[in-house]
Amino acid sequence: MTDKPLPKYMQLKKELLSRIEAGGLKPDDQMPSEHEIAAQSGMSRQTVRQALGQLEKEGWLYRLQGKGTFVARQETRPLQTSSMIGMMTTHISDYIFPHIVRGAEAQLRSCGYSMMLSSTDNDKEKERENLEMMLGQPFKGLIIEPTKSAQGNPNLSLFLALEVHHIPFIMINERYPELHCPCLKLDDEAGGYLAAEHLIQLGHRGIAGFFKTDDLQGANRLKGFMRAFHKHRLPLAADTVVHYTSEQKLTVPYEAALRMLHSGTRPTAFVCYNDELAVLLLEAARQTGLSVPDDLSIIGFDDSTLATATEVKLTTIRHPKQEMGVQAADLLMEMIQRRTAETPKDIIYKPELVLRSSTKAPAGA
Repeated sequence: MTDKPLPKYMQLKKELLSRIEAGGLKPDDQMPSEHEIAAQSGMSRQTVRQALGQLEKEGWLYRLQGKGTFVARQETRPLQTSSMIGMMTTHISDYIFPHIVRGAEAQLRSCGYSMMLSSTDNDKEKERENLEMMLGQPFKGLIIEPTKSAQGNPNLSLFLALEVHHIPFIMINERYPELHCPCLKLDDEAGGYLAAEHLIQLGHRGIAGFFKTDDLQGANRLKGFMRAFHKHRLPLAADTVVHYTSEQKLTVPYEAALRMLHSGTRPTAFVCYNDELAVLLLEAARQTGLSVPDDLSIIGFDDSTLATATEVKLTTIRHPKQEMGVQAADLLMEMIQRRTAETPKDIIYKPELVLRSSTKAPAGA
């Protein structure tokens, strides 16, 4: 089934809004007349009137009797007194995200702010839709997790529009490289290194790594994993490093793990992109009749609730989660209250190894 097309006035409204967001129409610029817009767009004056009326209602435009319609300033929008903070994550209801959200929301509430939550479902088009929605609302500031951060930023114009409209924003877990907003994130490269080195020090040499590389977290964890092998001067076979995208997370790593475990020179340890994958690969070990950790060591990442939800408790790398949410809220409120051009420094968390029962020295080490 195809999506129903937007009404013509909504299409025109979206087009005009894009020009305002991109800075093509600046605050206090006079809008072209209804007749001029109708001629440029090929739409009727009634359609133009509807589109302009919607933009005026939402605070993007204002009218001066006898003079015309003008682009509103961000600070003069009718609802600018709102104490609402927007938070956009790639997911909401699962894995570590509820802990991050809970930390931010509690801190904001204690300081008199409310929070509106949205999710991109790890889809860049939904990220665009969310940003457009947020630009149309009276948010004091935004906390944003970038979507598939290793695959570029097709929504750059909207992030620049946030700056044009003086809406402060910060990013969590990663940041698009071309942006200058502050970021709170774990040192993922150091975490990948820590995971691999733990296994190397236990005596493992046949270590396979599984990393989701459409986000920079996974790319950096892979980088740290490889750095540990270089430091210890150990060979790393190409077929023992598996990289995959978000859409492949339930298939590609699982199938690769089964192939490795059925081979004559199977690995003795797995390093996983996160705990969710580690739980999936525990099942791959069961399917091949192997015991964890006696036959195969597995290490996860993030220290999520999944790490202790199975019969084998996962050794993992701690993610700050709730602490990140609290500090993200604090940093954003500081930006809102200071209203300075100076960009606050990033907050980088040092990874910590959490030892549990899924790793041990290989037999004969």
